Amino acid sequence: MTAIAHERLSPQELEQAAQEHLWLHFTRMGGLTAPQLPIIVRGDGCYLEDIHGRRYLDGLAGLFAVQIGYSFGEELGRVAAAQMAELPYYTNWSYAHPRAVELAAELARLAPDSLSRVFFVSGGSEAVESAWKLARQFHQLRGERRWKAIARRTAYHGTTMGALSINGVPHLRTPFEPLVPDVIHVRNTNRYHRPPEESEEQFTQFLLEDLEDAITQAGAETVAVVVMEPVQNVGGSFTPPAGYFEGVREICDRYGILLCADEVITGFGRLGKWFGSDRYAIRPDLITCAKGLSSAYGVIGAVLASDRVFEPFLADRAMYAHGMTFGGHPVQCAIALANIEIMKREALLERVAENEAAFRRTLEQLLELEIVGDVRGAGYLWSLELVKDKETRETFSDDESEWLLRGFLTGKLIERGLLCRTDDRGDPVIQLSPPLIAGQGEFDEMTRILGETLTEAQAELRSRGTTQKRPR
Repeated sequence: MTAIAHERLSPQELEQAAQEHLWLHFTRMGGLTAPQLPIIVRGDGCYLEDIHGRRYLDGLAGLFAVQIGYSFGEELGRVAAAQMAELPYYTNWSYAHPRAVELAAELARLAPDSLSRVFFVSGGSEAVESAWKLARQFHQLRGERRWKAIARRTAYHGTTMGALSINGVPHLRTPFEPLVPDVIHVRNTNRYHRPPEESEEQFTQFLLEDLEDAITQAGAETVAVVVMEPVQNVGGSFTPPAGYFEGVREICDRYGILLCADEVITGFGRLGKWFGSDRYAIRPDLITCAKGLSSAYGVIGAVLASDRVFEPFLADRAMYAHGMTFGGHPVQCAIALANIEIMKREALLERVAENEAAFRRTLEQLLELEIVGDVRGAGYLWSLELVKDKETRETFSDDESEWLLRGFLTGKLIERGLLCRTDDRGDPVIQLSPPLIAGQGEFDEMTRILGETLTEAQAELRSRGTTQKRPR
């Protein structure tokens, strides 16, 4: 058997080569040393192992992506090899191949009603980019000039220039400005910092009025699409209040705007349904997806479109003037088909639905800590919001958050064997999104490690005078 690349280099050689040649994504490279860079060499179930034999519980499923865990490599490897032997590549530009046709048909069966057309891409950013272009051309074919997009504040939608423009995270956008113009960002569904006397119904009404005001101020006749995640990831697993998406759908219908559900993270079981749109009755015109479509065993994404969106493209000489070389690659489609079959065979959607309440209860034990202000989320997508003052819900300053998240928590959690995300693109949070095969044992382990580490952080913050313990 041919040796794998990491087996040809010693751990020290790998670390040196990584520091000299590898440019990591979204990583501060200055001063990065070998101990701060786990080099992962194998996976099994919910666990990973690095070049030094250290074992980690993957509490983030890679990047909210590895639904089936890490134990199906041989099975999916055989699928990929068989497809490579049959047809290693052909394009979807004016041609088709069986795996793309089969996967499109399967996604149409799993998707919400009327979303029957599938346009394949290579990942989540490409999917969002493609959805915005598709919405623009849809309106153009119907004789309207609409180009603007509306998304929510603090929401992450990708990194290509169009997707980044839709992105609602300011510090990710700023280095690349000017971006694609005319994206409006509206309030998100973060209820934790709203007035405590505000009812859920009032909060829903507040959000819908904010959305409608943004549309009318932008000029409703110029708005092409509204893009929203069923559960917003960045900022910390913001779930929608009752009636919210029904109201968003009604507003979009009233003003002739397409509604796109960005399900790059929430699709394929993360919320206990094939699509979060079904869980929250979103009724979108477009869905973007990637990540869980292949459980990250393959590089693939897609835009799902409703029959209504597809209809103008059936006109004589009409064509969606967009495409990419690797969209619908046969090997990636084969892997995605096999991944969906494994998810059905292992009953992973049912597992998420059955375990959601237990996952929540286990994490809510951490609310006993003064530093943990909120536990929120759904399915297998959860966040802990960290606060400076639990009673007032005061958040940490930028410098305090920098020390807490990057100077303390990230390293300590890795040392204790937990991979998750500490994030302050909104308020400071810890994000948890394990493989869908995780159960009570993994919930307990995550909670234990988080409890130990946050207790230590809490004591350190108190010694620095950053927090003050209040009498109960």
